[in-house]
Amino acid sequence: MDDTRKDDMADDQAVAEDLEPEEIEDYIGADELDALRAERDELRDRFMRALADAENARKRGERDRREAEQYGGTRLARDMLPVYDNLRRALDVISEEQREGSAALVEGIELTLREMQNVLTKHGVTVIAPAIGDVFDPQRHQAMFEAPVAGTKAGQIIQVMTEGFLLHDRLLRPAQVGVSSNTSGE
Repeated sequence: MDDTRKDDMADDQAVAEDLEPEEIEDYIGADELDALRAERDELRDRFMRALADAENARKRGERDRREAEQYGGTRLARDMLPVYDNLRRALDVISEEQREGSAALVEGIELTLREMQNVLTKHGVTVIAPAIGDVFDPQRHQAMFEAPVAGTKAGQIIQVMTEGFLLHDRLLRPAQVGVSSNTSGE
């Protein structure tokens, strides 16, 4: 912008500051005043949208940060679940005779499993451990097979193959179960 245009704008502003609102329209002209009002309204709208966008970006960033903090270890936790399963299976297959003969080894496995459970719990991982007779919940359980079993109702858990896990409120892995298909409830 050249210096003469700046000087003209400064002069117009000085004159406009001395005028009453009704006199401004006569001085500037109705068309130019309407154009200035439209420009002002457009700039105000753009400013408000920019403020809203900034606030939305701040909220989105905060939400992303919280989720990363809570769920950032999902892959690691999921990768550790087979280790947990193997330790659990190792303890399940040890006979009483083997327990007596290798007490220190069994105790070491138990301590390792307990420590792993403590670390998982510390990071928000909880075990889903359904019991035989519980009702099948498709949100937490995965049916591996169905079989008619006397004394059960359809939809009851008849076998638990592996436990499931939650990370805070998200499912890491469903519990793998067998479900009764008995329709008669015998």
